[in-house]
Amino acid sequence: MSVNQTDSDVNERFNVDIPVENQIRLDGQVVIVTGGTKGAGRGIATAYLAAGAKVVVCARREPETLPEIDGNVAEFYALDVGDLDAIAVFMEHVKGSYGRLDVLVNNAGGAPFADAATASPRFSEKIIKLNLLAPLNLAQAANRIMCEQESGGVILNIASVSALRPSPGTAAYGAAKAGLVSLTQSLAVEWAPKVRMNAIAAGPILTEQAALHFGDQAGIEAVNKTIPLQRMAFPEDMGHLCVMLSSPYGAYLNGACIEAHGGGERPAFLDAANVN
Repeated sequence: MSVNQTDSDVNERFNVDIPVENQIRLDGQVVIVTGGTKGAGRGIATAYLAAGAKVVVCARREPETLPEIDGNVAEFYALDVGDLDAIAVFMEHVKGSYGRLDVLVNNAGGAPFADAATASPRFSEKIIKLNLLAPLNLAQAANRIMCEQESGGVILNIASVSALRPSPGTAAYGAAKAGLVSLTQSLAVEWAPKVRMNAIAAGPILTEQAALHFGDQAGIEAVNKTIPLQRMAFPEDMGHLCVMLSSPYGAYLNGACIEAHGGGERPAFLDAANVN
């Protein structure tokens, strides 16, 4: 997958390494993926489509192409996840159109690089609202639907390794994601057994915006070498994990934070030390 991949690249390569007979099926389930039009979100949406689910993706702007697998196409809904009133209308749309909601994936988020010493309070508030408060508001709205269903539901929060280690240059983002992990653990206790809730602490993901974070191809290859698996995650890696957590295979996972980072980062002291 190149640095300048298009949105359709995920569709073209999806599930190439997983035989059809080994794929998890979620036929008939209804899934919402926020920020599901590009990047990791598109990979997540595509995974649910491949599993047979009905998928609704939301973002501020409609993409040129929607996630699709074998004629199963995601529905797009224009949504500002920071708008409480819009969230309520959106959830009513999903419930009215599909009659149920089985899975919510809070994927929308992110942050540009910013020096914490000079970042404005307004900037920090926006980052925290997008990465922590919006998932909370969406989860509350989803829970109101799921708790009325006999089958309950699943909510997945896409966090980041920035929640678990220092996040220089994206301090407010790391703090918000740490809050999202804590929120996941608390709501998993409050809303069980009807609704299961888990978080995924994602490491670097190779998306169409990889160049903004890692530079050119040489920069990406250098980052790859720091990861034990020798590559960043593909968007579909996140998708496969989400599908598993939503399926019966993940039925006893609740309040967990799954670290999906390819083995993490090699400790810097090992390269700095002059012994062993």
